[in-house]
Amino acid sequence: MLTRRSLAGLLPLGLAAPTLATPGLATRALAQANDYPNRPIRLIVGFAAGGGTDLTARTMQPKLQEALGGANIVIENRPGAGGNLATEMAVRAAPDGYTLLMGTIGALAINPTIYSNLPFNPQTDLTPISMSGSILNVLVVPSDRPWRSVAELVAAAKARPETLTYGSSGVGGAGHLAGALLDQMAGIKTIHVPYRGGGPLMNDLAGAKIDFAFSTAPTAMPQVEGGRLRALAVPTLQRSELLPNVPTVAELLPGYEVGNWYALVGPRGLPPAVVEKLNAAMRQTLTDRTMIAHLARHGVDPLASTPEELGRFIRDETAKWAPIVRATGASAN
Repeated sequence: MLTRRSLAGLLPLGLAAPTLATPGLATRALAQANDYPNRPIRLIVGFAAGGGTDLTARTMQPKLQEALGGANIVIENRPGAGGNLATEMAVRAAPDGYTLLMGTIGALAINPTIYSNLPFNPQTDLTPISMSGSILNVLVVPSDRPWRSVAELVAAAKARPETLTYGSSGVGGAGHLAGALLDQMAGIKTIHVPYRGGGPLMNDLAGAKIDFAFSTAPTAMPQVEGGRLRALAVPTLQRSELLPNVPTVAELLPGYEVGNWYALVGPRGLPPAVVEKLNAAMRQTLTDRTMIAHLARHGVDPLASTPEELGRFIRDETAKWAPIVRATGASAN
């Protein structure tokens, strides 16, 4: 799972914002950047309201607006295809800084392997701005299910192959990959049920319409605390400080780990001065003590980065997960 230490070790390689070819273009871009932003900024979220990506974006929204001099940031939920619909909207938007995307591990690093015919390439068609944070996922089951450990869940799945169902916020996301990796490492076969975001997923899971899910902590823990769900494990190598009494999946299946992260990106060709201004605003937001504490309560570890670091990280994550995704057999085709 991504940590401040691992991010700090990234080399300044990757998808840096392109430089402008002529002095005239550079002058106009600089003038636009000095005046930026002077109208509302659209921040696209590729999942329905109520999920971890949406909650993280809305938590950051007020401080980010303040850091941009009082700019109006409008969050637009465009769920579908594991974040691909939202990503394509960002790719096709004008590169002026007024359309941005809260990208996820799925949309930026996993979907190029899951989907064989994407109409865009996250590594070349987007401008990296800054990491946003890593977020804790939790393996949860409805409270009326009898399983109280990962071992009991695995035993039930082995006893009834291709019967138990697990939900995710969409094909290619961390929740989908976590379930597919559990199938592979535990030698079980379960049925994946994709949703259009963590909110709809949580409604069905809490209503016991599906059997389990690797859900983000912000959406799962209120239901756990309310008694509608039971937390079985976290998909990290070490126990989480947020949930110290919840074991890891790796305690049963050594080496099991699925991280989850978010990052701010924009269309390819954003003027460097606009990228610099947005990056500075993200750093101000994510290093604010009040914001850090607020995000931490939701299981989000705020992580800022340079655009170059983010570009390298996206490349590394894509290369890291591609063989794992292929090995699980996870596909959207």
